[in-house]
Amino acid sequence: MARYLVTGGAGFIGSNLVRFLLDKGQEVVVLDNFATGKRENLAEVAGRIELVEGDIRDGEAVRRCADGCGVIFHEAALGSVPRSMEDPAATHDANVNGTLTVLEAARAGGQRVVFAASSSAYGDAPESPKREEMVPKPISPYAASKVSCEAYMQAYAAAYGMATVSLRYFNVYGPRQDPQGAYAAAIPAFVARLLRGEQPVIFGDGEQSRDFCYIGNVCRANWLASQVPAASCDGRPINIACGRRTSLNQILDQLGKLLNVEVAADYQPERPGDVKHSLADISRARQRLGYEPEVFFEDGLAKAIDWYRENLG
Repeated sequence: MARYLVTGGAGFIGSNLVRFLLDKGQEVVVLDNFATGKRENLAEVAGRIELVEGDIRDGEAVRRCADGCGVIFHEAALGSVPRSMEDPAATHDANVNGTLTVLEAARAGGQRVVFAASSSAYGDAPESPKREEMVPKPISPYAASKVSCEAYMQAYAAAYGMATVSLRYFNVYGPRQDPQGAYAAAIPAFVARLLRGEQPVIFGDGEQSRDFCYIGNVCRANWLASQVPAASCDGRPINIACGRRTSLNQILDQLGKLLNVEVAADYQPERPGDVKHSLADISRARQRLGYEPEVFFEDGLAKAIDWYRENLG
């Protein structure tokens, strides 16, 4: 048994990772300020974890939480492209300054850092699939903040000999993903509206596509990144996805079949900062982590719907 710190452990990805680690018999510390994370995401495991309410920009809090841990899974961030377009300074402060604080705590305590990077780093680059060697082209403050954090991961690995890993997530979905609010991701927002008998909203023509990755694949990728030899942990980005592309219109078609409903979307103007197409090359993840996606879109969507049916009433 080992001890792990999960920053942002009350969020969608973080809370699923916490359960993944507990299922492996590990000890887990969670640090979350609940700005976007939810206490109910951890309610059923509250007695099995050490939960600290605090901010990743508080160096002393991060150091205390990391004490005795071998790895920090750094999931905490202020997410959402639209939110970053409205308030870029807040996004920078939480994501970049928070990540720098986590790295400083890890440097003092000797922890490995596995960082939640983002496919938004590729921006609107026309090349497909996206390969990590491509020059980042962020087109939103959120994407810029994540690219900045990747740079710090590489810099700390090079300058201080730290083991750091940047996992570039591609459109993660699954249980506990928030379907509410202005910044809800596409899949939970679609499902919630359809379950309420409402029209799903699509910004654009619906032909924009993503490499959707089920949360279970992401949790396993994080675990693999925590276990590989330190020589593989130089901070360079690693795509985590399925290597398959699905359009928003295809999602709605599949949801209609799974929910047995007629689907007619409400098409709205495109949003600034949104990327048209995103597909990952996952060769580096295979080579460096031994990663293979185990759950693909159709099965993952069915699992997500089961959870939403049970939890959205």
